[in-house]
Amino acid sequence: MRAIDITTDRVRAYSVKRQEQGASSSTINRELAALKRMFNLATEMTPPKVARVPYIPMLRESNVRKGFFEHEEYTALRRELPSYLRPVLTFGYYTGARLGEILRLRWSQVNLNSRTVYLEPGTTKNDQPRTIPLTGELYETLKMQKEKRDLTFPHCEHAFFHRGREIRSFHRAWQSALNRAGIESKLFHDLRRTAVRNMVRAGVPERVAMVISGHKTRSVFDRYNIVAERDLHDAARRLENHLGNSTTHLNAPADGLSTLGLAQSN
Repeated sequence: MRAIDITTDRVRAYSVKRQEQGASSSTINRELAALKRMFNLATEMTPPKVARVPYIPMLRESNVRKGFFEHEEYTALRRELPSYLRPVLTFGYYTGARLGEILRLRWSQVNLNSRTVYLEPGTTKNDQPRTIPLTGELYETLKMQKEKRDLTFPHCEHAFFHRGREIRSFHRAWQSALNRAGIESKLFHDLRRTAVRNMVRAGVPERVAMVISGHKTRSVFDRYNIVAERDLHDAARRLENHLGNSTTHLNAPADGLSTLGLAQSN
C-alpha cells in the first residue's frame, strides 16, 4: 500500500483484523509504533518523502505486567541460581538495567577504581549513554567477577560469563531456580521495576533513578514505579503517626499559657 493511501480508518481496520487473528493489544501497538516511526522518518528527509503523518490510534493495553521482587525473594532466588548467574541477578536487582545491557557488558566499560560502569551509546535500548555507580554488594560482585576472570579466563572480555564465554540464554535455569525457591513465575524484566521501586523507596530523586535505570520518558518510568500493598500500609502508618503527634501538640498546654494562668491565680 502506498503511504498516501494509509489513513486513520485503514489503521483502525488493520487493528480489528489483527485482533481477529488473535494478536494481543501490545503486539498490535508495537506494529503500529513501527508504522508511525516510518512516517516520522519519512518527514525528516530532505525533501520529505511524505506530505503528512496520519493519526495512528493505539489500543489500550490491559496486560501490563506488575510483578516485582521483594528482597527475601531476591535472596532466595540468588541462593538457587547457578553460580555464574548470580552476578547477573545482582546487577539487575540493584540497577534496573535491561538483560541485554547486562549480558553485553564488557570489562572495558567497568572501572572498579572509580566504582562506575559506563554503558556506551549503541549498547543501550535508546542509544543513550549511562553511568552506573557501584556500591556495596554490587561493587563486591563485580570485583569478585574480575578476580575470577583474571584467574581462570584472562582473555574473556565479558563482565558476565560462563566458562569464559558470553551468556546468551538461561530461561531453563531461571525457571528451575524459581521453582526451587518457591517463587511464583517471574521474568528477569521484573527486576527492572523492582529497582525503580527500591530507589524511590530509598529516597533517590526520581530524575536520578531514571538516569540509572535508563528510562527516557516519564510515562514509562511511572508505569514501572509500582506502589505495593506494603507501601500503602507504610503511608497509612506515617499519616497516623503524624496526626497523632499533631493531636498531642494541640492538647498539650503551651509553657507561656501555663505560666500566665499560674500568675493570674496568684
